[in-house]
Amino acid sequence: MTSGVAAGAVAPERTGPDRLTVGVEEEFLLVDPHTGAAVPAVDLVMEQVPAELRGQVEREFQTSQIEIGSPPGLDLGSIRHSLGVLRGALADAAERAGVRVLAIGTGPVAGPVPPVVDKPRFDRMIDRFRLLVPGPGNNGMHVHVGVPDPDTGVQVLNHIRPWLPVLHAMTTNSPFSEGVDTGYASWRSVEWERWPSVAPTPYLESYEHYERLIRQLIASGVMLDEGMLYWYARLSAKYPTVEVRIGDVCPSVDDAVLVAGLVRALVATAMDDVAAGRPPVNTDHHLLVAAHWRAAHDGLEGDGVDLANGELRPAWELVDRLVERVRPALEAHDDLAEVTELLATLRRHGTGAARQRAVFARSGRLEDVVAEVARQTRG
Repeated sequence: MTSGVAAGAVAPERTGPDRLTVGVEEEFLLVDPHTGAAVPAVDLVMEQVPAELRGQVEREFQTSQIEIGSPPGLDLGSIRHSLGVLRGALADAAERAGVRVLAIGTGPVAGPVPPVVDKPRFDRMIDRFRLLVPGPGNNGMHVHVGVPDPDTGVQVLNHIRPWLPVLHAMTTNSPFSEGVDTGYASWRSVEWERWPSVAPTPYLESYEHYERLIRQLIASGVMLDEGMLYWYARLSAKYPTVEVRIGDVCPSVDDAVLVAGLVRALVATAMDDVAAGRPPVNTDHHLLVAAHWRAAHDGLEGDGVDLANGELRPAWELVDRLVERVRPALEAHDDLAEVTELLATLRRHGTGAARQRAVFARSGRLEDVVAEVARQTRG
């Protein structure tokens, strides 16, 4: 819910005609190691984070949340290394503080709602929006990819918007809430949409149009500031990046690296289309809403909406279509082999939501689900 990349994360920039850097933010839930309920322990955990990493770790909206931000990298190996180091250090810090850290979209176990972090901006948000705070904490993943200027960035947003439901389905990782299976693969998505500025990115006429919409939304009262522009993809308010922010936080580093690689390839493909003068597809807003709802409901274990005709297709068929679309960009970034391997792993094991349900089906215990998520988080 914060308005920029985590402290210490450097904004990715375009580094050449073919290669883009990419950076990742991840938000996590802090829970009681015995019950799995969310706990307001962020200050205790921050005290235990090694000094050399504190610039890449920060508080989030609620005291049960904590966030990391990777430095940008030219290759996925550097993202993997950064996220692995940060996740491992955070898991160790949480254990020293007497809690667990989970890469999960929202809390699966019932318990008191932890308070919001004491920060003037957050206080104003609570004063304005009151009971919209959704449970123990919403935890997402944000991928930043550099663009040369805001005008290009707006055109990129137009080109990528029809593909975001596919990424939404891939990142579903919150099927349980208040001790029960919600029937959704991403319950975080449902809770998150309580906020009035959460929505698919609209079709934008220009950067001036983008700025005008922000001014109008602030004037309407649905946002306090530009940082509350919770579109599924946006221009960063601080850095020269396109920020894709649709997904639940991924359960493992492998999952996060896969999404980062696909997002970078999608942005690079869009930039090639912009340079070639190929127009974006102006997908109907309501159909796009339907596609995102279906992604949150089914994940990859069911159907998705084919935005070319509005019909349902197996979700994995839409994933394969996305990969084929961005294949040249994956090859240009030397990512094709790794993304192909990670996709095969995802196909075998399922999304984070499917993995959680598989654990629960075996044992019937949410405590076992929490333990498995904690194991995957650390990696």
